[in-house]
Order: sequence, then structure tokens, then C-alpha cells
Amino acid sequence: MNNFSTGRNIIGIPRALSYYGNYPFYYGFFKALGINIILSDKTTTKIINEGVEKVVSDTCLPIKVFVGHVLNLLEKGCDKIFVPSLQSSSYKINNCSKIRGLPEIIRNVIDKPFKMIEPTIDKTEGISFKDFCFDIAHEYNIYNKDLINSAIKSGWVVYDNFLKMTNSGVNYETALQNAIEGKILNPQMEIVRPLSVVIMAHGYNLFDERISMRLLKKLEKMGVKAYTSLNVTKENALDSIKQLGEIQYWANELDLTGTAAYYMLNNKVDGIIALSAFGCGPDSLMVDEIQYHAKEYNMPMIHLTIDEHTGEAGFVTRLEAFVDMLLRNKRKALEINNPPKTLPPVIKKERVLTKV
Repeated sequence: MNNFSTGRNIIGIPRALSYYGNYPFYYGFFKALGINIILSDKTTTKIINEGVEKVVSDTCLPIKVFVGHVLNLLEKGCDKIFVPSLQSSSYKINNCSKIRGLPEIIRNVIDKPFKMIEPTIDKTEGISFKDFCFDIAHEYNIYNKDLINSAIKSGWVVYDNFLKMTNSGVNYETALQNAIEGKILNPQMEIVRPLSVVIMAHGYNLFDERISMRLLKKLEKMGVKAYTSLNVTKENALDSIKQLGEIQYWANELDLTGTAAYYMLNNKVDGIIALSAFGCGPDSLMVDEIQYHAKEYNMPMIHLTIDEHTGEAGFVTRLEAFVDMLLRNKRKALEINNPPKTLPPVIKKERVLTKV
């Protein structure tokens, strides 16, 4: 076991929940403050099972996974762990109750001693993102306002570079790696694929390969181009929600409703894949909302749910069946729009026998 607990400027970040959306910022911010980041390992069955053992059975999968990652950091000897309370991202735009109360959940299910770094952002109550960052710095006895503000700017530089790459089509892992290395990668020429889909999902469900059953890679092998929330600007996602006659209520709604709506309204894809954790209340509402509008726009859609018991065989079977259906639909549409040309009748000439 590595012993990091003696290091004052150490923070452990669980590779779960907000990590998948915000880590580029966290990396730039903590690095500028001189705080070293210890990441938990990538999700494994062991990490999931350890999280499952600590919480009640009806807890959603993402929370179980987060608990497992906290335990993984403790096993590494890290005793300062980042457990943010993300209440609301804008005025009355809320996260679900479990994400809002994440520090209390961890406090009640893990009885090992460690220091929890638990800043809060709640724009409904006037607690801004700047307040969130200052609270983190104060936990490390950093009170220099200029230094903290400079660290915030450094975080945004890394985050903005990450978004520039993902918005232009660079995949998640490549964009993340280049962003934290201070690089901006130009997207390679896009390969034209016979099918395209949009995936409406939280980053912590989609980009965690163990949780998503490597969904993105499976689609790539099937010859399907997949678009995600990282390919859509927040402005476009919010505008698309409004075009459907809906309003944003949930903090993560841009990742789901907004992303699916943008590609559906602009007729940019052949189908929609919704990926959500079993039993997630907000997700079920957003998926139902898009399913309703998908029928209006005659857009094929499938809803894949995941939990700790999800088997890969059944998951793949449903995915392959959906892709096959999209291919059949596309072939039919091509035949209708491009009917085969009618050839003129063949005139048979009689053979004439000539005497020699």
C-alpha cells in the first residue's frame, strides 16, 4: 500500500461521477495550487462489489461505483479525498438528491478515518463556483486570493482546451490526455460510416468503460459513428430543449435531453441510444421525454439500462439488433429515394440463316 497520508498537499479524486465531466478543470486548478492529485484506479468488478457491499440495495449504480472508488483511494493510503456536493448548476437547475448529498452518503457508509474535502456549489442559494474553489483552497490553508484566482484561470484553460477538442470530434480519452499535457490536438479526417447515432448519457455512465460495457468501442467495430454530449455546445443543447417546447430542470439535462434533441432536430443521426442506470429517477423522466418526441420525428430509439448485474451478452444482443434495424431502415430509405432505373425492353432479333 502506498502511503500518501503524510503529504499535506495531496488530494484523492475518485474516478467516478463529476470526474468524467470536470477532471480537466480539477487538474489545472489543483496543479496551479501545488496540490498533487491521486486518482483511484479505473473501475473494476472488485471496485463495484466493494461499493455495493457498503450501501443499501436500491442505491443507484453510479453512487455504488463512487463508494468503491473512495475505498480504492483509502487502500492506496490516500487520506484526503475529494467528495464535492454539487447542489445546483444554475438557479433552480438541480442535481439529483444523491449527488447533492454525496458527502453525507460517504460519511455514513465508510467508517475508516480520512479527511473529506467537500466543497459545495449551489447557485440557487448563491454559492458560486468561485466560492466552491475558494473553499477547496482554504482546506489546504491557502488564502492568497490572487493565487486562488490564478488557479481558477488555469483550470479553465485546461477545461476549455478539452472542450475545443471534443467539440471538434476528438474522442474523450485522447482529448483528456492532450488537455492535461497542455496540448490541443486537431481532429483527424473523419471516417465516413454507414450509420450514425447519438448517445444520451451521463459522462460517468458512458466514458467509464466497465460501466458502459465499452459501448463506444462496440459501436465503432459495428461501423457506427457515435455522437455524445461532448460534441454539442451547451448553447446548442439548451436551445434544442427549448425548440422541443421543454425546459431544463435537471443539472445534467444538457447531456441527455439537450444532446439527443440537437441531433434529432437537425436530422444528423439515424437513431438514438439512451444509456442510464437502472432506477435513476431523473434519467427515466428525461428518457421518456425524448422517447415521446422521437415518435414525433420518426426517430428510432433504444433505452439500455445498466446496473451491477448487467450481463454483457444480453447488452450486446440488444445493441446489435438495434443497429441491424437501423441498417434495414436506411436501405429502405435509399431504395425509396433512389429507385432503380427502368431499362428499355430488349428487342430480340430473329436469326437469319443464310445459305452458303
